[in-house]
Amino acid sequence: MEKILVSACLAGVPCRYDGRAKTAEAVAGLVAEGLGVVVCPEGAGGLPTPRPPAEIVGGDGADVLDGRARVVDATGADRTEAFLDGARQALAAAEAAGARRALLMARSPSCGCGRVYDGTFTGESRPGDGVTAALLRRAGIAVEAV
Repeated sequence: MEKILVSACLAGVPCRYDGRAKTAEAVAGLVAEGLGVVVCPEGAGGLPTPRPPAEIVGGDGADVLDGRARVVDATGADRTEAFLDGARQALAAAEAAGARRALLMARSPSCGCGRVYDGTFTGESRPGDGVTAALLRRAGIAVEAV
């Protein structure tokens, strides 16, 4: 069976910015079956858990990859490099496992697919992908938000 890259928080790992998981039973089931490749791009990029929430300012993940937008946390600290490093590590994990699909955390500045928070820290979202989702798409990996 084909391996699938999955957001660690969806697999039950308490790695979200708030120190919690957002377990999705279907994702946890894939991991239990040995099919899920678990990754937390933000943790892989060196960010602690818990941590201040972060949002993409000035665009979406594709814009961050192209240097047109930044990832900033709620304290105003620029976390772009950590998000880029984590995205590269997630892609490496997917490639090492032969994963061609990813099930990712919705609206996350790393893993969001199709919609991300808009950079205002008001809970509003806009169309676009997170940094990791955008990098995975560029590599030909199908991404889906859970």
